[in-house]
Amino acid sequence: MPEEKKYFVHESSFVDEGAEIGEGTKIWHFSHVQKGAKIGPGCSLGQNVNVANNVIIGKQVKIQNNVSVYEGVELEDYVFCGPSMVFTNVLNPRSEFPQRGSQFYHKTLVKKSASIGANVTVVCGITIGRYAFLGAGSVITKDVPDHALMVGVPARRIGWICECANRLSFDEEGKAGCSKCGKKYHLSENKVTRLS
Repeated sequence: MPEEKKYFVHESSFVDEGAEIGEGTKIWHFSHVQKGAKIGPGCSLGQNVNVANNVIIGKQVKIQNNVSVYEGVELEDYVFCGPSMVFTNVLNPRSEFPQRGSQFYHKTLVKKSASIGANVTVVCGITIGRYAFLGAGSVITKDVPDHALMVGVPARRIGWICECANRLSFDEEGKAGCSKCGKKYHLSENKVTRLS
């Protein structure tokens, strides 16, 4: 008798042999998880999500509809990927001169609890910091610091954001307290640190 799966895969979706899926993860309609992908526990993959070969996804990650997570992309725990946002993995693609295989892919790392809004494009080869918040429709072309609030094309930082996703206001001494959850932060040299 086959072992009962501890995760859910909709009947219209495919999980290739050799992929690892964590307990409690849900994979919804018309999605595909390719060989060598590792998806942690408690994740949610919406409709029409593709997770490519050898992609690593942490725990409690939410990937909304119409997102492809290409080889070379890593999502740490609690990352949110909004509907139809786009990852890339080759900087200078040409159909005439194909660049297939991991040696051509530029690594993109999305750190813990970052949120990527709907229709954001992430140009490969960058790191998105912990708790960063990327506004809908932004184009991310360079590394994003922890807690940064980014908007625009190309994206620029317009502020800082709390772990709870509330915008922070820093005083002249570089201190801020979140008006929503009360967490306290310090800003120095474009780096936000949470105070214990």
